[in-house]
Amino acid sequence: MSLIDPSDSLERQNEKLLKIADSLMRRVEYGVAHSGAAYAQFERAALLEKRVRERTLELERTLDLLHDANAQLARANQETEAARRNLADAIETISEGFALFDPNDDLVMCNSRFCRDFRDTADDLKPGLAFDSYVDRVSRSAYLHLPDHQDRATWAKLRRQRHKDRRVMFNVQLTHDRWLQVSEHRTANGGTVVLQTDITDIMRVERQEQAKLRDKQARMIRATLDHLNQGVCIFDENAQLVGWNQKLGSLLSIPARRLRIGASFIGLLDDLDDTFHFTRGIDRASFRRWATSDGLRQPVSFEVQRGDSTVLHIFGRAMPDRGFVISCTDVTAEREAAQKLYELNEILEQRVMERTLELEDALSAAERANASKSRFVAAASHDLLQPLSAAKLFMASLSDKIETPNEQAVLAKAETALGAAEQIIDALLNISKLESDGLSFDIRPVALREIFDPLRDEMEMLAAQKGLVLRIVDSSHIVESDPSYLRRIVQNLLTNAIRYTETGRVVVGARRNGDSVRIEVWDTGPGIAEEDQNSIFEEFRRLDTKASNNDGLGLGLAIVERACARLGHPLGLWSEPGRGSCFMLNVPLARQAHLHMPVKSRNASAMTLLKSGLIVLLVENDPQLRRAMSILIESWGVSVIESEDAESALDLMEDLQITPDALLLDFQLGDGASGTELYEELTRRLGRLPCAIVSAERSAHLRQETKRLGIELLLKPLDRTKLIEFLHAAAREIAV
Repeated sequence: MSLIDPSDSLERQNEKLLKIADSLMRRVEYGVAHSGAAYAQFERAALLEKRVRERTLELERTLDLLHDANAQLARANQETEAARRNLADAIETISEGFALFDPNDDLVMCNSRFCRDFRDTADDLKPGLAFDSYVDRVSRSAYLHLPDHQDRATWAKLRRQRHKDRRVMFNVQLTHDRWLQVSEHRTANGGTVVLQTDITDIMRVERQEQAKLRDKQARMIRATLDHLNQGVCIFDENAQLVGWNQKLGSLLSIPARRLRIGASFIGLLDDLDDTFHFTRGIDRASFRRWATSDGLRQPVSFEVQRGDSTVLHIFGRAMPDRGFVISCTDVTAEREAAQKLYELNEILEQRVMERTLELEDALSAAERANASKSRFVAAASHDLLQPLSAAKLFMASLSDKIETPNEQAVLAKAETALGAAEQIIDALLNISKLESDGLSFDIRPVALREIFDPLRDEMEMLAAQKGLVLRIVDSSHIVESDPSYLRRIVQNLLTNAIRYTETGRVVVGARRNGDSVRIEVWDTGPGIAEEDQNSIFEEFRRLDTKASNNDGLGLGLAIVERACARLGHPLGLWSEPGRGSCFMLNVPLARQAHLHMPVKSRNASAMTLLKSGLIVLLVENDPQLRRAMSILIESWGVSVIESEDAESALDLMEDLQITPDALLLDFQLGDGASGTELYEELTRRLGRLPCAIVSAERSAHLRQETKRLGIELLLKPLDRTKLIEFLHAAAREIAV
C-alpha cells in the first residue's frame, strides 16, 4: 500500500512526505522508551529519510520538466496568437467580404468588408453569432433590395435553403443599384467560408451590352421585316400595335397614318372596308374574338379576298408575353394556279375514266379470249388424245401379230411419231394449266428416290443412243412438293440436257442447302450465252445452236419456269459457252422424317392373261377408241363387254345378268353420268369391283376423286404396259 496518492501533484506529494518524515522523527524521539523496538524504528526512520530524499530529487526533476513544458506552451500560445493576427491581417487584405463559420454554423471570424454594404448589421457580426441569426439580420437590412413579388421572410427562407447545398453562388441586389455576388465553400472539417464580391460594375456593363444588343436586334428585326415578302404586324398583350413592316400597308391598303405605335387591333380591323371578304377559315367576328381573348390563343389560319381578284392568306400566332403576331401573304397566283390545276385535273380524271373503261373492256375481252383459249386447248387436247389413244392401241394390237423386221421398224417409227405428238399435246396441256388461276397442287412429302429412279430407267436408253454418260446420284432427302409436277420439272431439265449435249456426260444430283434441297442438272453441252439466259424460258423459243438436234418445240423450259414459279421453287441457271450448263431448283425439306414408299408393281406380260378368263366391262363414248381397246384386250385372251355410255351400260348389265371381273370406264361419257358416277352406281348394284378410269383430263380434281374412290386412273393416250398391269391386278383378285 502506498503512503501517498500518485495522482497528486509533485508539490502535494512532497508535502506529504515531509509530514511523514517529521512524524516518524517525533515518534523515534518521543516514542515508547521502554520498547525493545526503538532501534528498529530508528532504522525505519533512516530508510524513510533516504526514500524521501530520492522522491524529493524526482520531484525537483519533474518540476523542471513542468517549467520547460510551461515555457513551450507559452511559446506556442505566442505563435498561435501571431498566426491569428497574421490570418486576420491576411483576410483583411482580401478585397472581398470574408467570413468563417465553424461546423456548428457559429461565426469564427470575418473581415471588415464582410457585410460592409449592410451597415445596419455590421455591429452584430461578432464571433459566436449563429448563421441563422446572420441571415435574419441581413434579411431585415434596409440596404437589401428585394423583387416586387418577394418579401423579407421569403428571402430569408430561400437563403437558408441554399445554405444546405454544398456549392452556393447567387446575386443579391442592394439599394442604389448595387449588386453583390455571394458564394459559399465548405472546409475540410465541415465549416463554411462565405465570400461577398461586389459585381456592380459587371452588372452595369452587362446591362449596357444587353441594351446595345436589343437595339441592334431591333434594327435587324426591322430590316428583316421590311425585306419579307409578307406583311407582318406585332401586337402586345393589350392588342396594341408595337411593330410592322411596309408590306403590310400595301397588302391591306391601310393608310400610313393609321399604322403607328399603340394603334388598336380593333381599330385596324374596322379600317378594312367591305371589299375584304373572309372566304376560307373563319369570319370577321371570330377573328375579332381571337385577338381580344384573354386566354391561350391557338394558331389561326384563314383567307380573305380583296376585291374580285386578290386573295390573301392570314396567319396568326400567340407569343409568350401574351401578345400575338399576324402575317399576311398574297396567294393570288397560287390560287389561280390551283384552280387551273383543278380544272385540268377534272379533265384528266375524265380522260382517265374513259381510258379505264376502255381498258376494262379490253381486259374483259382478253380474259374471255384467254378463258376461251384455255377451254379450246383443253377440248382440242382431249379430242386429239382420243384418236391418238385409239391409234396407239391399234398399233399395240398389231405389234404381237407382225413378225417381219421391216414391218416392225415401220411400226416402231409410227409409235415414235405418235409418242412425239403425245408429248406436244401434253406440253400444251401443262402450259394451259399452269397459266390458269384454278390450278391446285398436291403438296406432300416426296422422296427424291421416287423421282430419280424412274427417270434413270427412262433416260439411260436415250442417253446411250447419243453416246452420253448419264449419272443420277442417289439421294435420301425427302422434300415437300407436288410429286407429279416435280417429276415433270426434273424430267424436262434432264431431257433438255440430253437433247443439247453431243459429247460428254449429264449428271443429276441433290445437295442440302439450309432448310431446302437444291436439285442440280449438269451437262457438258454448248452452254448458253448470258444475253440468251432469260429468253430460253419463253414458249417455242429454241436457241439456234449447232448442238441442237432440232427436235421438240421449245416448251420444256417454259413448263419448268412456270411450274417452279407456281410451286415456289426458286429456279437458277449457271452456264458458260463451250463448257456446259447447270439448271438448279431449291425445294423445301419435308418436316416428316418417315415416308411410306410405294411398292413397284411387278412386270406383267400379256401372255399370262390368256388363261385368266377375265371379263371386262368397257364403257367408252368414242367408237374408234372403244374398238381399238376391245381389239387389244381381246388379243390378250380377255373377254370385253362394250358400251358407249352409262345408261346403256347399266341396261346391258341388267339384261345380261353378268358381273364383270373389272371395269374400264371413260370419265367423260357425254351428257349422262360420268365414269366415277357410273362406278358408284355399279358398286351399289354389283358390289366393289376392280376399276380404272380412262381419261385425257389431267386435273387435280379427277386425281383426288379417283383416290377417294380407291380406283386406278389411266391417262390417255393409254399406256399398254399400265393397262396390262391393271388387268393382272384384277386377275389376282379373282384368284384370291
